[in-house]
Amino acid sequence: MRTRRRPIGLGSLLAFLLCAIGPAGAKDATIAYPAMAPLAQYRASASEEIALARSAAPASISGDADVLILGRHGYETAAKGKNGFTCLVERSWAASFSDPVFWNPKIRGPVCLNPASVRSVLPAYLERTRWVFAGMSRPEMIARIRSELAAKTFVFPEPGAMCFMLSKQGYLSDSDGHWHPHLMFFAAHADAAAWGANLAGSPVIAAAGDPEPVTTFMVPVTKWSDGTPAAMAMH
Repeated sequence: MRTRRRPIGLGSLLAFLLCAIGPAGAKDATIAYPAMAPLAQYRASASEEIALARSAAPASISGDADVLILGRHGYETAAKGKNGFTCLVERSWAASFSDPVFWNPKIRGPVCLNPASVRSVLPAYLERTRWVFAGMSRPEMIARIRSELAAKTFVFPEPGAMCFMLSKQGYLSDSDGHWHPHLMFFAAHADAAAWGANLAGSPVIAAAGDPEPVTTFMVPVTKWSDGTPAAMAMH
């Protein structure tokens, strides 16, 4: 089966996520999601979102993590943890700016970030969410990021920044659903080949950010967060 490798995003850092968000299709997806849907379509009940966020990682990690949920004015803390991790459910604007799913209100990407990512990756996604709630266009967001890069205020991921995406309940694209359980690692100015990524037979997938000079590395794993096995054929 074919393997998809494409740019991804996550906040002002956004060569981030939905790393797993594959292309929703092609031309049809672009037509289907040309603009932001009503905000209510992106939201969920607090109890549903907390449970979905915690499903991103094994309970030994997510059970002691902070949990953020999407409220009326952006993300807000729904539960305080004690291990330094933060779990949340990312929405479609975590994708790259050119991705057809960027405004898809069905996207739900449960993710649990380790402390290094909480400090250096999460703030960018939360900032992008604030831009979305403020009604910014994609070109305006891109201009903001380029200004940060030019001013050298852009925050790059810390060494060791990574996250878990092991939820069986996620919805990462219209074509792939929850895709595969996987780990993600974030690195600035990284060479994919130096990580053995995107090479024949390698399990490591790399996606470069744009305009962010950040590469996200994805490593599929064999089990979902609940311990059940996952089929490892790549979509």
